[in-house]
Amino acid sequence: MIHTNIKIRNGLKEDYSDVYTKEVLEALSALASFNNDIKTAMAARIKRRADRQENELRINFLDPNAIIPRTNIKVADARAGMFEGAAIPTDLQRQWIQGTGPAAKPNASLESSIRNVAYALLSGADGWMFDGEDALGQINAMSLDNQRNLKLAIHKDPVFLRVARQVATEMNRWSNGFFGRDIINDWAAQLDFTTKIFRARGLHLDDRHIRDGQGLALAASIVDLTLYVVNNYKALQSADCSMVLYLPKIQTAEEAALWNDMMNALESFLHIPLGSIKVYVLVEQLEATYQLMEIRAALGKHFVGFNTGRWDYINSVADAMSWDSNFINPNIEAIVMTYGYMRNYEDRVRRAVNTPDRKGNFALWQGGMEPNIPVGSEQGVEASMKKAVAGAEREQRDGASGKWVAHWKMVHIVRPVWEKVGASNQLGRKFPPLTYTQQDADGLILLEPAETTIRGARNLLSVALQYGNAFLQGMQAAALKPADYFGNDDILYLMEDMATGEIRLSILWEWVHKGAVLTEDDAETKIKAGDVFDATLFNRLLEEEYGKLLNATNKDVHENSKTSTLPISRQIAYTYVLERVKAPWFIDLLNINLNNTDLEMAKKRIDFYMEKFKREGIRITENLDFV
Repeated sequence: MIHTNIKIRNGLKEDYSDVYTKEVLEALSALASFNNDIKTAMAARIKRRADRQENELRINFLDPNAIIPRTNIKVADARAGMFEGAAIPTDLQRQWIQGTGPAAKPNASLESSIRNVAYALLSGADGWMFDGEDALGQINAMSLDNQRNLKLAIHKDPVFLRVARQVATEMNRWSNGFFGRDIINDWAAQLDFTTKIFRARGLHLDDRHIRDGQGLALAASIVDLTLYVVNNYKALQSADCSMVLYLPKIQTAEEAALWNDMMNALESFLHIPLGSIKVYVLVEQLEATYQLMEIRAALGKHFVGFNTGRWDYINSVADAMSWDSNFINPNIEAIVMTYGYMRNYEDRVRRAVNTPDRKGNFALWQGGMEPNIPVGSEQGVEASMKKAVAGAEREQRDGASGKWVAHWKMVHIVRPVWEKVGASNQLGRKFPPLTYTQQDADGLILLEPAETTIRGARNLLSVALQYGNAFLQGMQAAALKPADYFGNDDILYLMEDMATGEIRLSILWEWVHKGAVLTEDDAETKIKAGDVFDATLFNRLLEEEYGKLLNATNKDVHENSKTSTLPISRQIAYTYVLERVKAPWFIDLLNINLNNTDLEMAKKRIDFYMEKFKREGIRITENLDFV
């Protein structure tokens, strides 16, 4: 079969022939026809966004008499559970703790890179979401390294087993110092404990290495779905393991139906039963919260659960309300899961998963991310771990069947919260049925009084600059904290990924363009409570926080980045925050500068992106260096 409808760049097909197998290439060719559908869906997203801003519209619930596009399901029927969902597979029945992180490292040998997978599968987590999206660096061919490492691990290749044995020894050495005991008794058996889960990239992203027959960048979602499933479905089936994906950034039930069509097409191509692939949906977008049951119905037999994350969701609310001059988020530290619109969002999710489908099946609710890492002073670690456990206890009480952690060291700290209770999950726990009133709609954008301070602005800006720098260095998951706390071991580093960068700049954009009123005095800047946060103040803080990073040690800011990627990160933050037209995605400005360390080139690309978007409403999502 000649694959005339896909083109792979720079000899990568040969370099990664173990990833781009004959079966994978044939499957990619079969699914490439969905590329136009995805491009159309993303254009519709941008149009809805533009219409909201132009006409000052809030998102609202769907017409109950409408049919969910790409399906024959009536909205009212979806809400009533009149659809066929999925029974929860055995290996997903208990998911007390799911770890998250990429399966590869930037610029690393295979033996070094694949250690990420070993740490994950030896961690004691019930499931591990190997990330192809927000936490996976995309420089060079990292997306393919990620797929290669997962394939080697799932197939128990000797190179992976050799590394896993070494990693188990190192993990026990740490645990003996922290817990006073081993956490791994039989490393080979432990590798089979954790359910393997993969997060594909969202519909809004394009793959950097493949174009379709029309010369358009192939949607990253098609690539990730195909490479992971085709390379691993036989090995997973033979081990009696489920094929499980996390689907990110879905905004509507129509988009969920598009994912469903792609999975059906792939399952048909592989001659496996429809519904073999199981998916969680990360509820990361405000619009999705108005369509939860419709999304469940659209994904049908593939759907097993929702996850409630914090960072992306805050960003989506800010973006959807960017037109409203009265909607201004406070300090990010105040926007926890019990805050205003976050509390109402979480409540709708838990009520949605506990609504039965036609056959009486419920779905899972996986709680949010714990970003802490137990590294720092004894006092700092103790305080942060108490906070982490308290957060887990709150989610367990409120009905979550488990939660996420961002580092393997957190698994045995947080998992006991669910172990003590003992129940495998909380499927079918009784909550009030979902309603669709104006009060419900208003609650999803509910602001509550909280601080807006210079300290909060510095925290937002410092971490955003560091994150952009880390991203451009190939580290989309990075342990960071504001520069003012460098050297203070009482303040712990937090694991940050793309989502945290998005929301930090998004909030700063709000503060500048909507005139956020500061709530307390600041001695250093001589700002008084009641003063307005404006562009002049932002520029001052940008220079000050950037200067701190230039003066930081190599431990916190890699020395070689200070004259390469850090200045580009600064330019992106400057443009994103000060442009009157809000960029739809911070990641776009980073992606077009991957593998570029020339500041002047970066400025041209950033300007090119913003002008294209302002003039034509078109995002640049392709790899500008595709050869």
